[in-house]
Amino acid sequence: MAQYFSIHPTHPQPRLIAKVAAIVRDGGLIAYPTDSSYAIGCHLGDLAAVQRIRRIRGLGDSHHLTLVCRDLSEISRYARVDDRQFRLLKRGTPGGYTFVLKATREVPRRLQHPKRSTIGIRVPDHPVALALLAELDEPLMSSTLILPGETEPMQEPLAIRAALERQLDVVVDGGVCDGGATTVIDLAIDPPEIVRYGRGDLALLGLQPAGL
Repeated sequence: MAQYFSIHPTHPQPRLIAKVAAIVRDGGLIAYPTDSSYAIGCHLGDLAAVQRIRRIRGLGDSHHLTLVCRDLSEISRYARVDDRQFRLLKRGTPGGYTFVLKATREVPRRLQHPKRSTIGIRVPDHPVALALLAELDEPLMSSTLILPGETEPMQEPLAIRAALERQLDVVVDGGVCDGGATTVIDLAIDPPEIVRYGRGDLALLGLQPAGL
């Protein structure tokens, strides 16, 4: 049965953030708010928790999971970034984008795409998520919380608890999210490819939708 923590969406309580971080370090799986939608996340090195994410989402091993980082400087530890990519990342972080990049050796191979050695990277613009990342002092291995058979991510913490209370360890209630899924951009190829259109504005990055 998942624990349920109500955390202030703009001024997260440090005591509660510390409790959630401790559960993550102990192998727990959490649902938490971002500036786009709710996500499910776990400790970077916990293979069992990663497999739980894949089961909840109904994902195969070739589907990218995402390292949710606290800032641009943390990205460079886990992804290889050239000057072209850095300029786009700087424009889009924090924000509603997920970027696919070549992974560094800091990312366990089992978490990388099995053929491309890539990983999703994201910096959210949400006080609760950022407070949790700061407390952990490392990224969260995450995935957008979209249930199998659905096309839209989950946005309401009470609905998440009702659907997944026996599959999660913690639901972090940071209020209702209303941003939809992130825009996913593959920066590991040139020119970049838009994998999914979502919250992030392509014009902000100087990119255009396909066909324009």
